[in-house]
Order: sequence, then C-alpha cells, then structure tokens
Amino acid sequence: MLTVRKNRKRHGGLITPGRKNKRHLIKKDFKKNWFAYMLAIPVIAWFLVFCYGPMWGVLIAFKDFKPLLGFADSQWVGFKHFIEFFQGPYFWRVVKNTLLLNVWGIVLGFTAPILLALMLNEARNSRFKKVVQTITYMPHFISLVVVCGMIHIFTADEGIITQVLQFITGKEYSSLLGYSSMFRPIYIFSGIWQSIGWESIIYLAAMSTIDPTLYEAADMDGVGRIKKMWHITLPQISPVIVILFIFAVGGLMASGYEKIILLYNPLTYDTADVIASYVYRRGLREASLSYSTAVGLLSAIINFALLWATNRIAKRHSEVSLW
Repeated sequence: MLTVRKNRKRHGGLITPGRKNKRHLIKKDFKKNWFAYMLAIPVIAWFLVFCYGPMWGVLIAFKDFKPLLGFADSQWVGFKHFIEFFQGPYFWRVVKNTLLLNVWGIVLGFTAPILLALMLNEARNSRFKKVVQTITYMPHFISLVVVCGMIHIFTADEGIITQVLQFITGKEYSSLLGYSSMFRPIYIFSGIWQSIGWESIIYLAAMSTIDPTLYEAADMDGVGRIKKMWHITLPQISPVIVILFIFAVGGLMASGYEKIILLYNPLTYDTADVIASYVYRRGLREASLSYSTAVGLLSAIINFALLWATNRIAKRHSEVSLW
C-alpha cells in the first residue's frame, strides 16, 4: 500500500510509469522529423479555416436567415425548412434522380476502370499498352466546361452522336439534350469516358504488387487468363476495390452539380434535376439560403450514414474497412 501511494504521488495520482518514456519518444520524433511537421501545418490550417471553421454555418438551416438582420438576429424556426422540403413537390423528383444517376454511376462507372485495368494488365505489347493508357488518361485533364461544350456539340442536331443514333434507330432527333430520356445515358457514359483511364491507375498500381510466383504456379497448372484474373488478380486487389466502393457508396446522395448545371435545361428537369442542382437554384437564384442549407445538410447526413453502414458491412464480411 505504501509503495502504491508513493507511485501515485510521483505520477500525479496516476500509476503511469510509461508517461515519461512516451514524452521522450514524442520529443525525439519531433526533433527528427520537425521539417515534415512544419510542412503539415499549412494543410492543417487550411482544413481548420476552410473546412471546420465554417461548419457553424449549418445552424442557418434551423433559422429564417436574413442577411440584413445577420446570423444572430435571424429568427429560429427549428425543423421548418426540413419539413418544407419533405412536403414539397420536388422532393421525390430530386431524390429519385440523385439515386438513379449515382446507382448507375456505381454499376457502370465503378466497374469500368476495373475492367480496363484487368485488360491492360494482360496486355503483352508494352507500346500498345502505353498508347491505350495515354488515350484513356487524356479526358481527365480536359476542363469540365470544355467537356460539356464537346457534349453539346456532339449531341446537337447535326452532332456525330445524334447522326449515329439516327442511323441506328432510323428516327429523326433534334438536340439529344432536349430529351429527358437521353440525359441519364449521356451523363453516365460521358462520365465513364472522362474518368475511366485516370481511375484505373490505382488498380494497375495494386496489380503491380501481386507476387508473380502466383501466376507462374497457375501457368504450370495450365490455368487460362480468365481464371487467373478471377482467382488471382481480383482477390489480390479486392481490398482496394472494397475501400473505393465504400467511398463510392458514401457519395451516393452527392452528384457533381457543375456538370449537371452545364448540361441540363428545363426540358430535362424530370430526369436531370438532383439535390445539388436543386440546392443551387434555391440557394443562389432564389436566395433561399436557409432552405438550401437544410437540404444540403440533410444530404450530407444521409451520405455519412451510408458511409458508416457500408464500412461496417465491409468490415464484417471482408475485414477491410476505413476504420
């Protein structure tokens, strides 16, 4: 008992004999890597100022915010704007469009880079592989405004895509972006064209770390290329696929509003209007700041819930997760 009391007095009432060693290790690490810590300070400051600092602004969603009155003097209205969104005429439309665009984006856009990486990994001609990689990477570096301008040109009355579609179907079409039924295919496939090469890089990097002796053993057993991809390549890169899939599901309620705003028009609102574009119109065009903040906050909460649920399911079934 006397020994325990003496130890408590020495360590401030707690028996922590390793505290001094931990402090010594922290100081030693800081002295050794002080330059790396200095480089991290601007990044941390950027997140604090531009990401965490403005988070108090979500309280606008619970107020009837008037810029002339200011944040403090604006009337507190609770969940009024959330209820208004749920009961509004555009609730089901924007939620349905957001889900459909992102679900199809995951089904097609998430698998396309994996397939491209598998095919490039099997290519034996290095020159052909480099040419394909260069061609598929290029659209990623084109400005989104330029990409949308190209889509407008290709889908115009005399555009190449419109002409090909008329030749295949035998029907006459005007500008394809004027048809609500055409917006989703144009949006999804143009997104795949723009990102397939860039997103395949991480899968190719993961494939480069696979032990080549696995393929050599499979060759000795007479295993074909398809079976090697299915039983060796895909299982080896599955942790990367799971992590990226978690991120993709976590953004299920978030669509890139810039591209949608540049492509849609009142004729295609039925299939093109998503939560992000609706928030843009209500918040900036109609100056309904509190209402748009409430809708954006609700979307962020749903995204976080989807991310947490997907991460938990992945951890339970594959032991791969973000945390």
